[in-house]
Amino acid sequence: MIDSHCHLTDPRLFEQLAAVIERARVAGVTRLVTIGTSPEDDRAAIELCKGRNNIRCAVGVHPNYCHEVEFSAVESLREMQKDASVVALGEMGLDYHHHFAERSRQKKFFEAQLQVANELNRPVIIHCREAINDTMAIMKAFPNVPAVFHCFTGTSEEAKKIIDAGYLLGLTGAVTFKRSDDLRNSASITPRDRLLVETDAPYLSPEPFRSQKVNEPSLVVHTAKVVAEQWKVSFEEFDAITTENTLRFYRWT
Repeated sequence: MIDSHCHLTDPRLFEQLAAVIERARVAGVTRLVTIGTSPEDDRAAIELCKGRNNIRCAVGVHPNYCHEVEFSAVESLREMQKDASVVALGEMGLDYHHHFAERSRQKKFFEAQLQVANELNRPVIIHCREAINDTMAIMKAFPNVPAVFHCFTGTSEEAKKIIDAGYLLGLTGAVTFKRSDDLRNSASITPRDRLLVETDAPYLSPEPFRSQKVNEPSLVVHTAKVVAEQWKVSFEEFDAITTENTLRFYRWT
């Protein structure tokens, strides 16, 4: 199994990195994709991948950090894409839940990163929180850019919009929560080739580990089991499907 989205550079994971990777291996999670959120974090993600053939990374500017970054930093993402460990741009997008950065600035950074992805023919990882309409309106100008809406926690109607537009959904431990019936419905309607599983570690620990404040890649199997039940397939079949989806989306060879 692959944890398609985690933040291994976060101190809560990085300070015990060897143990985190080993626990993932024991759980059957043999490959990981660590995600950058700012130029400094992006460089740390690339460095973390060195000497670790089972880890890849994505680099981008997260909407909640774009107010701390010079706009010229977007150009540095272009150079970072040349590193063999980098498989995507992101995470990028819009966040209207928090109010760290002005919406206009978020949109500026989002559009610029999509432009880089379009020019370089790279997939992107979308962070979209309470901003589905504006996010998809901006993406409409970049129809050839493959995208996954990571940590999807929207409604089944929003899931359908994303699926109909040709994009993928990334599901986290949130799908295991007791009150997440509509999210599980979203999982049910997602085509087999459009779904990835992730932890978003160190956030969103799944049930039955929700009280564990630091999530980690080994726990992605619990998310996978819940979605496999929704699909009415075995865990092994689900693992094979989502592993293939992740490798294809990230062009991981």
